[in-house]
Parts: sequence; structure tokens; C-alpha cells
Amino acid sequence: MSNSSIRKPKRSRLTAALLTVLVIPAAGAAFAQDADTASNDQARATNLDKVTVTGSLIPQTEVETFTPVMTITAEDIQARGFTSVADVLKQSAMSTGGVQGAQSSASFTQGAETIGLFGLDPGYTKYLIDGRPMGNYPALYNGSSTFNNISNIPVDLVERIEILPGGQSSLYGSDAIAGVINIILKKSMDGAALNIRGGWYSDGGGSSVRVGLADGFSAADGRLNGLVGVQYEERDPIWGYQRDLTKQYNTRGTSAPIASRDYLVFGYKNIGTLGFDDYGYVDLPAAAENCANVTGQFGGTEGPQNRPGFGTYCGSFYTPGYRTLQNGKEAGQFMGHVTFDFSDNVQGYADLLYSHEEVESHVGSNYTWWGTGTKWGYYYDPAVDGLINLQRAFAPEDMGVGGYRNSMSKDKSDAYQAALGVKGFFGSDWDYDVGVNYTRYELDEGSFVRWADPINDYFEQNVLGPQQGWDPYYGAYPVFTPNYAAFYQPISPQDFNSFTGYAHSKSQTSDGMLRAQVTNSSLFSLPGGDAGLAIAAEWGKQKWDYTPDPGFLDGSIWGQTAVAGGGERDRYAVTTELRLPIVDMLTVTASGRYDAFKPDGGDTIDKPTYSLGLEFRPIDSLLLRGKYGTAFRAPTLSDQFQGLSGSYVRVTDYYGCAEAGYSPEDPVAIDKCPASLSNRQIFSTTSGNVDLEPINADVWNAGFVWAPTAALSFNADYYNWDISNEVRRQSVDGILFQEYRCREGLDDITSPTCVQAFSQITRNAASGNVEDVYAPKVNVANQTLEAVTAGFNYAVSAGAFGDLSFNGNYTQILNHDVVELPGDPSNDYLNDPYYSTDPEKRGNLSATWTKNRWSSTVYANWIGETPNYAASISSRGYDATNGGKLDSWTTYNASVTYQAFEGLDLSFLVNNLTNEMPPFDDSYPGSSGAPYNEYNYNVYGRSMYIELRYAFGAGK
Repeated sequence: MSNSSIRKPKRSRLTAALLTVLVIPAAGAAFAQDADTASNDQARATNLDKVTVTGSLIPQTEVETFTPVMTITAEDIQARGFTSVADVLKQSAMSTGGVQGAQSSASFTQGAETIGLFGLDPGYTKYLIDGRPMGNYPALYNGSSTFNNISNIPVDLVERIEILPGGQSSLYGSDAIAGVINIILKKSMDGAALNIRGGWYSDGGGSSVRVGLADGFSAADGRLNGLVGVQYEERDPIWGYQRDLTKQYNTRGTSAPIASRDYLVFGYKNIGTLGFDDYGYVDLPAAAENCANVTGQFGGTEGPQNRPGFGTYCGSFYTPGYRTLQNGKEAGQFMGHVTFDFSDNVQGYADLLYSHEEVESHVGSNYTWWGTGTKWGYYYDPAVDGLINLQRAFAPEDMGVGGYRNSMSKDKSDAYQAALGVKGFFGSDWDYDVGVNYTRYELDEGSFVRWADPINDYFEQNVLGPQQGWDPYYGAYPVFTPNYAAFYQPISPQDFNSFTGYAHSKSQTSDGMLRAQVTNSSLFSLPGGDAGLAIAAEWGKQKWDYTPDPGFLDGSIWGQTAVAGGGERDRYAVTTELRLPIVDMLTVTASGRYDAFKPDGGDTIDKPTYSLGLEFRPIDSLLLRGKYGTAFRAPTLSDQFQGLSGSYVRVTDYYGCAEAGYSPEDPVAIDKCPASLSNRQIFSTTSGNVDLEPINADVWNAGFVWAPTAALSFNADYYNWDISNEVRRQSVDGILFQEYRCREGLDDITSPTCVQAFSQITRNAASGNVEDVYAPKVNVANQTLEAVTAGFNYAVSAGAFGDLSFNGNYTQILNHDVVELPGDPSNDYLNDPYYSTDPEKRGNLSATWTKNRWSSTVYANWIGETPNYAASISSRGYDATNGGKLDSWTTYNASVTYQAFEGLDLSFLVNNLTNEMPPFDDSYPGSSGAPYNEYNYNVYGRSMYIELRYAFGAGK
């Protein structure tokens, strides 16, 4: 099967330069473009002429168009030392946003990885595999946002990755605000290929092995063609104690290191005579507070400590080391791609990608503890006439052989992506593609937990003793006379296991889609060439369900909660694209799309988007390009269907203040309102909102590509985003202020606004005090963003010394302003570190040398200056005490490859060649166990890999 009506490209200097420097594989992406490459040489040559890249539904003859595309090939991935698809994308110059990932402890999505293009929300990037949307990760980023996990894609089976910055919703629909990332897997192969890679870190931990095997095949006289591949990998975790910066509390901070409070008795003493004025650590008799009994814990580092102004306790300076800095991982993937030519004009295709991952991590000793406050608040101890609490961390020795490895949380996931369809030609110039695509993502989060009743019963029986009534002052706190000597004792592994275990939260997403597309690359002739037209229609159903372990909801798990949610919706869309080569120098491309979503229990949400792109080539070596369009993000299923959750907040009761004589309209008066009204603690609840509207964006870009020679090209582009209607939690303060205006007659008390405000506030019937405010998710926030990107490619022959090629990319954020709520001032996310610590500038550079059987690459990844810790925690920003900026950070990867014989390549790779640690930040206090910004940096250090790649039958 071959493509028809193909316009031969003009071999301009620009095209020649890009084809000289870049490896442009023949295979494109299904739906995003022509999906499959025929296996015979003639079809390969044809497709080389007809270059297809992500960013258009119409096959084209130009390498660069009005849509900038950054391409990272399989060869780039291998030579630059990237270990995974996530690693590739995180080191992209456009990935300026700091995100949670494998390097983040205690995150909501510990087993997943993602990126933030241009510092925007991870959910604002559309991810495709072979042009088809990826399935969403079932758990929520930061507990609230839907996103894609990019840790489970088999990097050995990737052909190339294409990054399209800017709004792309007029072709790809929802989420394509920051850009589109298309991960294109291998589609054909002559024979089998085996990849084996093993690696380790200089400073320990993180050892890994990866094996990949793929084989192409052909049968039925060449009508049946395909490829199957598998990849398996294992990776050990990296623990904090394996790195100098994280093995103990900060020794070079603004204050002296403070040991962890692993055994602590604290509270209000002598309340009968001093009330609540004597707060601190309780000094016990030496026989009771005997740290000597536990000095063998935490590797023998536990001992007596003193915190000035508070008192004595037992602790260690080395507890920060007992958390994972990088997840342990075991994963396997399978992919299959098959085509069958029913005739010269009809071809069937099927694709399957399956991934299974098991990820293990540990949040550390700060989150692995027990205390009396969770159940009793305080207890009354008559021996000290005080309201007291106990706090005890669990040491690795409590857990038996293996220590903290015995209490790691373990996430298991299965992801499926399948496609089945048929494509072909009809008429003289039309081709069609009709197929179904289905994604499903299942997640089982195995959280290591403490069971509430067993753990409380254990300490009540062994330390607190039986309750002896209620306190004599308030009658609200239980009376205990604890055996404090028993408190300062190790726990046997058997006892520890009696009140701990695993809770399993299960969640899943699914997305089924039927899609049909017709395309005509030669609709009619224009002076600049043939016009092209593509029309596509989609229909599908999306589902999301998050079911926490019942213990998180009914209180049977100690110290942890979760939020359930789930829902589904139908969706449909129609897309069209028209490409018009007006004259040889000028091409205009227009596209439009209509999306609609019908959630269960809600009204239909629809959104039209469009774009207009221009390509102007005044001379063969220069392309001027620009695009203007709209983009959007539909309300996610979690935003619509997340269950009710709550937290304690402090608020101003404006109506109460007004009734007490302190008018909210008078700044002087409201400042004098008593704290019982102006700083009142209440419980505030929130949930999803099925009536949310789409997030909207106007996005435009302009730039150029210039190739002064056939071996050298430059590109630069400017991007502008204006994003509105972003989802945030409704302002509790705003709801209470609106209630005041309504009750005081400033607004019509019968208006829908007032009725709504009243319905969201719960006041105590007797006292009239505010007890609860319901603040759901609403469309309120806005932001603007400006950025520039630039890059170059250069290839040169060094004669007898071999060939050299260079590639560089650079991104700079020019402006980033965010308005969180209507009426709020604009927050400067670029220059005010209180709101964002993302880098303003980022870049990378690679240099490759090849000669005969040898090749070598050096790759540099550079992050510009970022705010230090002191600047990021103060509203004064850089003017705060110790506020400032950290130096830029550069890491180098290096690789060398030798072809032992045809078909066998051996490589040695070193990542982070100079073993760079994060920029030193002396503004962290001594209480920090990780004195660096884990959103921007990691402390993994130097890693080394040995890789073997063998192509079976290559020498025949």
C-alpha cells in the first residue's frame, strides 16, 4: 500500500539543512498524521519526500511549518544518556516548571512522574502515544489535579519524541494549552534487536538493569507486517542516608541543627497555678526519661537532646536519612503493532501497549510515628498537674531485619492502550482512517499504615495504663498516670507488626474513542502548490473512579484520611484543517474544532477552538512563521466528581464583626474586631463541581527558522498565553464577606447571590458562630505568560578526524502573572519568589563526534538562577533576611560507543559527570533534612551505565 498524489518537496537550503542535521524517521503518528510506513524501499523513499510531523492532520512536504516542533530521536536518547522517557522530557529546555516526582517524598502521586512545560500546570500538556491520547493517571497530582504519568513508557521502544509548544486545542482538543507531546513508538524493524543496560551510582543506591527485545516480521507475501517488543527494568531506591546532603539535619544552615523529637513528653504543666503559661517539654525523673534504653536506635544515633527554651527529649540528628529520594521500581512493558493489506487501497491496523509497574517508596520517620493527640487531644497527668501529650517515632530497629525497607509503601499499576482500525484510499485523492482507541489505567496504592485501635490500645496497655476518670478543671480530658519508663523502650518487631500493615486504595480511569478522518492532500491547485483538507470526527466515553481503603474514611487508620470520588461522561468532537499554499512564499493553514462533554448529572459543556497559521519563505534559507489560536481544558472528571473533604482554616466572621460594632467597610474598625471573630478557626469543606466550565486560553506565537548553509540552522520563537477561567477552590473569606453584605442589606437578601452564600455557611443555632463554610471548586483564576525559545543545529566534517554535530536549545520566561481570585492583585510568578521558585531560564547543548566505529556525545543540561529558601518563604521575597538567588546549575552527561562488529554496539555512559549536587543554599535552617529545592533539583549525583545493543542478522 502506498500513498498517492504526493507533491515532491522543494530541496531548499532550509530543508536540506534540517535533513542533514536531524534524523527524521519515516514513521509518523496515527491520528496525528499518517501512522504506518510500508516495509518496502519505495514506500520509505516516498515517505521521506512526504515529511509528516505532529502538528497537522494533513501530510506535508516541509520539515518546518508554522508550528514549531522539537524532535528527540531514539539516537539522541541513547547518546545523551537519558534513562527514561520522563528523563528525556524533564531535561527539555521547555520544562521550566518544578514538579513532584520520584524525587519527592510524601507526595500524593509518589509512583508517577510528569513535567510542567513553561511552568504551567502539568495537566495543561496533552500527551499522545502514536498520536492517540494517553490515559490519565488515576490518582490526583497534589491531591487535586488530573495529569498523565510518563514513567511507564518503554524507552527502548521509542522511535522519537516530538514536543509542540503552544496552544494546540484546535487539532487535539482539551488539555493542549501549554503544548502537545507525541511519543512515537517503533513500527518496523528488519530482524530482532536486543538492548541490555546496567547502571549504578557513585554514591550508592539506584542500581538498575534494563532489558529490551524487539522483532519485526512480515508474512502473507508482504501483506502482513508488524513489530512486537518487550522491555523489563528493575531499579533500587536511593535512600537519604546514602547522600551527604540528606543523611542528617542541615549542618550549614542559618541555625544549629535540631535533632528529631523521637521520644517526647510535652504540654501544659502546672495548670492549676499557671494556667496555660507553662508550656514545654516535661522533665521526668532520670529513671523514667532514660534515653540510654533507646540509644541503639536509628543506627546508634539516638540520644538525649535539648532544645533551648523547651526542654529535654530523646532524638537523633540522622533521622532525615530514612526516606527514599528515588523510588525503587520494577516494571515491564509489551507493545505490538500489526498492519494487514486487504488490498492496494485498504489496510487494517492494530496496536497494543501494556505496562505493569511496581513502585516502592518511604515517606520517612517524620511521618512514621504515634502520639496521644490524635485520639485524646491531651490527657491529664496529676503528677505534673498538666495537660500532656506523648510523641514517639518508630525506628528501623523496631521493624526488624530490613528496617525501613519493611515499611515501604508499594504502588502497583497496569496501563493499557489499544487501537484497531482500517485506512485506505477512495476516489482519486482522498484517504480515510477509521478506528477505535481504548485506554485504561488501574492503580492499587498499597500504603503502609498504622491501625488506629490496635496502636492506641498498645500504648494504652503498655504505657498509659487504664483511664482514671476526667481532668479536674474542665472534665474533658482523660486522666492517665503513664509508665514513662516503658515509653522510653524499643518495640519488638512482633509488637510493631501487630498495629501496622497495608491499606489498599484502588482507582482507575478509562477512555474509549471512535474516530474517523478523511484527508485530501491535493484538494485543488494554488500557485504555491496543492491545497490540503482534513476532517475528523470523534465520539467517546470517559470514566474515573477513586475508592480509598475504607480505613481512610471510617477512622480505622491512624493519622491519615483520603477522599473518594468518581464519575463518567460522554464526549464528542469535530475537527477540520485546511492548508492553502497561496504562493510559493506564503502558506496559510486554518483549523477549527468543536468539543462537547456531557457529564452524568450535569449539563453539556462545549467549547469551540480555532487557529490560523502562516508560513512565509522570502528566500530559500528563511522561514518566518506565526500562529494565533484558542485552547482550552475541559473540567476534569476529578474536578467534577471529587468527593467531600475538609480542613480547619482561620477566617474573619464579617457579619459577626459588624453586629459587634466593627464595620468591615472601615479598615480601622475591622482591625479592632476581637480575635474570637476576626481569627476564628472553623471547619471548611470542598468537593467537585459538575457545573464547572472549561479553562480558556488565547495563545499566539511568532518566530523564524534560518539555514545560512546546508549544515547550519537557527530557530527562535516567541509565545504568549492569556489563560482565564482556571479552577480554584472558592474563597472562604469571599463567601463570608458576601454573607455580611446580604445580611446587612447592602445587597438584595433575596438575590441568587445571597441565597447561594447563605446555603454555604453553617452557623451554630444557639451561639450564632460560624461552624462550617462549604467552598467548592469554581472557575475564578487567570494568568498570563510570555516565553521565548531558541535553538540551533550544526553539522560539520572534520575530515580524517571524523564528523561533528552540535545541537542547542534555550528557553526564557519573560513574564508570568497570576490572579488567583477576582479582585485580588496580580501575583508576579517570575520575579516574586514567594509565589514561584521555577527557573526563569533553561537550556541544553549536545556535541557528537563520530568516526568509523566510534562515536561520542557530551550533553550539558543548564538551569539558570533560582530563588533560595529564605526568599521563597517570605512575602518580602528577595528583600527578606538571607533572601537571594542560587547560582545556575549545570550537569554533564557523556557517552562513548564502539561498534565491535556490524550489529553489535557497546556503550559506556556517565550521567552527571562531575557529580554535581544542587546549588548550595545557606538560607535553610538547621531543622531542614533536605536543604535544597526538590522541585528543581535532585541529589542523585553521578551514575554510570554499560549498554549492549545487538541487531540479529545485521551482518548477513
